[in-house]
Amino acid sequence: MPGKMVSLTEFQKIGVGLVGFGLFFILFGVLLYFDSVLLAFGNLLFLSGLAIIIGLRRTFSFFFQKEKLKGTSFFLGGILIVLLRWPLLGMLLETYGFITLFRNFFPVIFGFLGALGNIPLLSKLFQKLGDASSLV
Repeated sequence: MPGKMVSLTEFQKIGVGLVGFGLFFILFGVLLYFDSVLLAFGNLLFLSGLAIIIGLRRTFSFFFQKEKLKGTSFFLGGILIVLLRWPLLGMLLETYGFITLFRNFFPVIFGFLGALGNIPLLSKLFQKLGDASSLV
């Protein structure tokens, strides 16, 4: 049975683009030795894209659940620290908050990544990469 496709509205597609650009700017900011402007811009794009994809009410209810307040405070505090131009400390706080917030999603993500090995083209690629790296 094939998987069910999720249809997105045009507004949500814009949100996906914002999240993608946000992640790109965060990655680029880290690669450029924690450039605070790129990191701050990436954070703002990521959060605004998330709010557009799932809606403001769901975003606030996700971040401000009682059991997730610790992760939210570290995540948003890290963003604030990055905006105040302390990028290394801000990204450390943000990373801890992100891991704390999204801890429940990691098994799903790793399960999905493991299922990628079942795709015929990718499984052949993984086999070739595994054979090429075993030069010992």
